[in-house]
Amino acid sequence: MPTAPPRHNLFALLIAALMGPITALGNQTTAVDEARCAPVDTRAEKAAIVKVITDMQAAWNRGDFRGYMQGFKNPDVIFVSGGRFQDGWQGTLDHYSRDYGANPEARGTLRFYDIRIDILSSNAAQLISRYQLVRKQHPQYGINTRLMRKVNGQWVIAVNHVSSSETPP
Repeated sequence: MPTAPPRHNLFALLIAALMGPITALGNQTTAVDEARCAPVDTRAEKAAIVKVITDMQAAWNRGDFRGYMQGFKNPDVIFVSGGRFQDGWQGTLDHYSRDYGANPEARGTLRFYDIRIDILSSNAAQLISRYQLVRKQHPQYGINTRLMRKVNGQWVIAVNHVSSSETPP
């Protein structure tokens, strides 16, 4: 019966497997490498992301769902809410129009706050924020967890997860 190689040999094999492609590249870099290593003006990037969120909030509050959706990656945003996946960008827009678009009372007033942003690279960031949707029927209070991606120079939400309650925190 064959015996397993000693653990230190497995570790060496793993390191060699991981380092092989890196050493094979030598001095070559790819666009992905450059995006990961590019210097990032964290303050400016965070300000740009906050602007996306405040523009979305303003669009929602004036009843412009299409304007609100400009903050999401189109067409393939991943949106999770209520234990379900929405069907991409269009499915999310349809959901908002159907469930919130009947009138200003149904739409309510949206507010994002306690916004926390971590810049992960020059083209990726994590955003966690609280939100409240103030309205007479079914108010909502909750937390958004978002993966932001910079696409064509613009920050957009690529992944959005919403956890909500009708009870204030």
